[in-house]
Amino acid sequence: MASGPAANLSVLFAGTRRNIDKFGEFCIFSWESCIGSLREIAHPRFWRLLMPQMFEVGYRSLPVILITGAFVGMVLAVQAIEQFRAVGLEERMGAVVNISVVRELGPVLAGIMLAGRVGGALTAELGTMKVTEQIDALRSMGVDPIRYLVAPRVVACFLLTPILTLYANLTGSIGGWFISVVQRGVDSGPYWEFTQLAVDNFDLLSGVLKAFFFGAALGLISCFKGFYCRPGAEGVGRACTEAFVTSFMAILALDYFLAEALQTISIRIYGFRTFL
Repeated sequence: MASGPAANLSVLFAGTRRNIDKFGEFCIFSWESCIGSLREIAHPRFWRLLMPQMFEVGYRSLPVILITGAFVGMVLAVQAIEQFRAVGLEERMGAVVNISVVRELGPVLAGIMLAGRVGGALTAELGTMKVTEQIDALRSMGVDPIRYLVAPRVVACFLLTPILTLYANLTGSIGGWFISVVQRGVDSGPYWEFTQLAVDNFDLLSGVLKAFFFGAALGLISCFKGFYCRPGAEGVGRACTEAFVTSFMAILALDYFLAEALQTISIRIYGFRTFL
C-alpha cells in the first residue's frame, strides 16, 4: 500500500471525486424536482399534497420567525443607539436598523430558521422513508417519488419563505422601534420619517427575491439529503446535520452573490443613495 504524500494525494483525489459526483447527483435531482413541480402544479392532486406542507413550513414556523425577528431588531437598536447618540444622529438610526433588517437580516434570518426547523424535519422524514424502503415501494407502484414527495415540499419552501421574510421584517422593525423610541426616548416621528426615506420598494423586493432563492435552496438540499441518506438511524441523523450545515452555507453564499447583483442594479437605477 502507498504511504506518505502519495497516499494523502490519493485520499484527497478520491474525496474530491466523490464530492463532484455528489454535486452532479444534486444537480440532476434539482432539475428533476423543478420539472416535476412545474408539471404537477396545475393538477388538483398536487395541491392536496401541497397544503399540509405549506401548513408545516409556514404556520408552524411563524412563531419562531416572529420572535427571532423581533429580537434581531432589538439587538440592532441596542448596538446602534449609543453610537448614533454620541454624534447627535439618534433620530436617524431607524433608517439603519430597518434597512439592515429589510435588505439582509430578514431574508437570511428566515432562511436559516427554516433550515434549522423545517430542513431537518424534511430530511428526517424522507430519510426515514428511504431507510424503511417506502420510496422504493412507491417506485414499484409506478409512482414518481420526486413528484409525489419532493415537489410539494420544495414548492412549499419556495412560496412561503418570502412570506415569512416579510413577517421577520415587520417584527424586526417593531423590535427596533421599541428599543429606540419606548426604551431610549428617541422621537418617534423622525425615526419613521428617516426609515421611509431609506427603505424603498426596491429594498423590500430585493429581500423577498433573496428569500425565493433561499427557500428553493433549503428545500432542494434537505430533500436531497433525505433521499440519499445512508441506512440506519445514524445515517438519518447524519443526513439531518449535513442538510442544515449545507443549507446554512448555501444561504450565505447566495446572499453574497445576490447582494452583489442587486446592489449593482440599484446603483444603475437609482444611483448612490445616502440617508445619513
